[in-house]
Amino acid sequence: MPDPSSQLQSLVDAGFQLETFERYPKAVGAVRDGGIALLEVHADGLRLIQSGWRMGEVMGLLVERNGLQVFQYKSETVEATPERLAALGSLRKDVETLLAAP
Repeated sequence: MPDPSSQLQSLVDAGFQLETFERYPKAVGAVRDGGIALLEVHADGLRLIQSGWRMGEVMGLLVERNGLQVFQYKSETVEATPERLAALGSLRKDVETLLAAP
């Protein structure tokens, strides 16, 4: 099993900031360029459980509203621009790659 503390250090070394969120007490957030990847400890190390866009102190999830993609938290929305979607895609890919490394 990969060591979660080593995995977290790998994320920090790759430029991620680590944060905790009151709303997700069992998770740690890997934050970069406005995107957030929530991670939880499982039997096989850290696992990505959710990702989204920072909206102040909360995370907006990618949803479709009226035919448009937006990041939403409760009644607040932020446009899912091509730049934001690319940043979130890059964040997810990098997190998954780092967590899969031996």
